[in-house]
Parts: sequence; structure tokens; C-alpha cells
Amino acid sequence: MTPRPVAPAARRLTPLFLALALAGCASTHGLDTQVRPTDADSLAASATLSSAGRVSALSRDWWTAFGDPQLDALVQEALAGQPSLAAADARVRQAVAQAGLADAARKPTVGVTAQYSGILIPDSVAPEPLGGEYSGIVLLGLNIKYSPDFWGGQRARYEAAIGQVRAAEVEAQAARLTLASNIVRAYVGLAQAHDALDVASAEKARSQRLLGLGRQRVKAGIDNQMSVRNAESLVGAADQQAAAAQQQIDAAKHAIAALLGEGPDRADTIARPKLLTAPEPGLPSVIPSELLGHRPDVVASRWRAEAASRGIAAAKAEFYPTVNLSALVGIAAGGLDKLFSSDALVAQGGPAISLPIFDGGRLRNNLARTNADYDLAVAAYNGNLVTGLREVADALDAARGLDRQIAAVRRAREAAQSAFSLANTRYKAGLSTQLDVLAAQRPLLQLDQQIAALRAQRLLAVVDLDQALGGGLELTAPTSDSTSESATAAR
Repeated sequence: MTPRPVAPAARRLTPLFLALALAGCASTHGLDTQVRPTDADSLAASATLSSAGRVSALSRDWWTAFGDPQLDALVQEALAGQPSLAAADARVRQAVAQAGLADAARKPTVGVTAQYSGILIPDSVAPEPLGGEYSGIVLLGLNIKYSPDFWGGQRARYEAAIGQVRAAEVEAQAARLTLASNIVRAYVGLAQAHDALDVASAEKARSQRLLGLGRQRVKAGIDNQMSVRNAESLVGAADQQAAAAQQQIDAAKHAIAALLGEGPDRADTIARPKLLTAPEPGLPSVIPSELLGHRPDVVASRWRAEAASRGIAAAKAEFYPTVNLSALVGIAAGGLDKLFSSDALVAQGGPAISLPIFDGGRLRNNLARTNADYDLAVAAYNGNLVTGLREVADALDAARGLDRQIAAVRRAREAAQSAFSLANTRYKAGLSTQLDVLAAQRPLLQLDQQIAALRAQRLLAVVDLDQALGGGLELTAPTSDSTSESATAAR
């Protein structure tokens, strides 16, 4: 029996089938990620956070709770034009452009070709009529190229780029939150330095009065030079404290000016802060996962992990065949007079299929690298999650602890104030001397200085808590469905 001849189409498809059969040579077997995202609700924090007060939502302009219009104006000025924010915004635009490139790779490209080429074949190469004649060709054509995304690799690259855009946008918001927090911290330092200068000035006045009394007692012959020297040392110490406080004032003003993006002369226009109020610490009435969903570092790291998971999908798609479609449609002729005739039409096109078989381990190593990138991104997210909860808990504990300390010191100051008042009363009644009054005044000033330092720490605890809560920002994080899909892609 005579065998049937193989059809031409079957002969053309035979190499394709053979290539598909060999596709197993480039395999993803044994490559997987090692780290999984932590569920925020699995981190036990309810007992620690339950004792805090509840607020409906943290204001995005959280610094206005301190009650100083000058502070409000400084923060708004900084947010309007600080150079570091321009850099953060530029990184966002850079990520957007990169996403645009990834999106463009998914679409067909069309280009116009206009070409003229000529050749002169010498007689020594070819006899007449080819040899010795110059021939030219004019070509006008339309190039069309397209790579169908059968395996979703191009879409995965685009989604990974979008994830990087989202992360850059969140990090730009984080830069604004950090800038506002630094402005408030420097402003609190400025207020504390002014309070320290007040205490140092009062201590200097007390020491000068003590020095005057000592000199009078020496002149009257009822005391020796030791009391005078002691008083002079107290005056010198008060001068040193005043100079240090003034230096802190100048440094805080210069820091604020730099945060505003201005020169040091801007510091001269910053007035003394008003008496800042420290709000009671409170948390939004949400579970920890939603609480941390407003933190820029947590949300940005989630987007980084999401982008890395899509990178894994793109790397896996490279193990499958790729198809490139190309076509050229145009007109060609040996001269311009025949270029637009019906016989000048030229067309070329068709699919090109490529399949990795042996590549020296490039694809497997690329997938291993993207798996490691995902593990790093997830590890960063898990770390930020734990750090975020710790910072919230630390800020709450600091605020509550400082409130107790301030209350204790104020009770001590009330006792010192009573002792000082009693000394004044006894002095006016002739039952004690001015030395007794000045001695009773010293612990009062020391307690005033301690209260000022504790109040500054309490204000900074408010800043820490507001920043730990995300500064009232409303951020868009990957959805749970998206996270699930990312985990599936990673596996």
C-alpha cells in the first residue's frame, strides 16, 4: 500500500510541535518563594491598645490640635514648596513614565518606511545584463508589529509597574508626613528652649539677689567671703544656662527655616511659640489591620510586594512560547514613475514563534531573582507591620507615662510654691531673712524647668503617635483579592 503524502500544512507545523515537546527543558520546577505576608490581625495588640481613648478619625491637619496659628502657617508653608517634596513628586512621575513604557509594550506599533537603495554589480561578478548596470529601488511602506500576550506576561509587567507607581505615590505622602512631623518637633524644641531661657533668667535674678545679700553681710561683718563666692558661682551657672538656651533657640529656628526650604535669615521672622496644648492620646475605632492601613510605610511596602508578585508572573510567562506578528505593506519600484502603478504593490508578513529550550539557566535564574525580590518585599512589609504596631504602643505608653510624671512634678511644685509663699510670709513678719526666701525659691525654679522638659516630651509623644497612625492620610492599599492573587502567582 502506497503511503499518503504529508500535507504541506502539516509539514510546516511539525517543527512547532517538536518545539512544544521540548519545552520541558526550560522548567520552573523547584523554584518558589520563601516568605508569606503577615496577617495584621494575627499580631496581638488588643490588650495594649484597648486602654487608649477613641476618636472618630485622625485629622489630616493633625498639627492644628496644638493650638498655635504660627505653627499651622509654618507647616502649610513647608508643604507648599520644600525641595525634598519636589524630589518625591519627581520619583512619582518617573514611576508613571515607567508604567507607560510597560503599557506601550502591550500594544501594536505602526511605523512608516521610506527607503531608497541602489546597487552596481561589476562585470567581474556577473555578466550582462546584470553586470555593469546600476539599479535603484524606491520603497514606501507601512510596518506593523504586534506581540499577542497569550500568557499574561506583558500584563503582569504592566501591573508590576502600576504597583511601583502606587508605592511611589504613597511614599510621596510619607515625605509630606515626615516633613510636617519634623517641623512640629523643631517647633516644640523651640518652645522648650524659650521656657529654659525663662527659668535661667529667673535663676540669674535670684542668684544676683543672693550675691547682693552676701556682699551686704560681709560688709556688715556677719558673714565671710565664702557665701559671696558661692553666689557668684550661681550667677555664672545661670549665665551658662541662659546662653545654652539661647543657642537652642537659634538652632531650632534655623532648623525650621531649613525645613521650609529657606535660608537662615528666615529664622528671624519666627516668633516665640504660644503655650502649646497636648491633646489626650486617642486611637481611631478600628482594628489593627485598618489602623496600620493608613501608615505610608506599611501601605507602600504592600504595594512593593504586590508589584514583586506580578514580576514573578511575568518571569514565569517567559518560559512559554512567544509569538510576534509583523507585516509590511507598501509600494516599491525601480523609479518614481512606476512607484504608484498597480504592479508596485508589495506585502510581507507572518507570525514568528520562539520557544526557550536551552538558555544556560537564564530563565531559571531570572525567576529565582524575582522570587527573592518578592521575599524581600514581603519581609519589608512584615517588618513595617510589626514596627508600626510597636510605635503606636510606644507612643501611647509614653503619653500616659509622661502624664503621670507631669502630675507628680506638679504636686511637688505646689508643695514648693507653698514653701516659698510661707518663706515670704515669715520674711514679711520679721521671722526669717531674705536668704530663706531665696533658698525656698530655688527648688521652685528647678521644678519649673523639669515641668517644661516633661511638657516638651509630652508634646513630642503626640507627634510620635500622630505619625505612627499615619497622620490622617487616606491611602489606597492592595485589596484582599489582589493580595490573594499575588500569593497564588508567587506560589
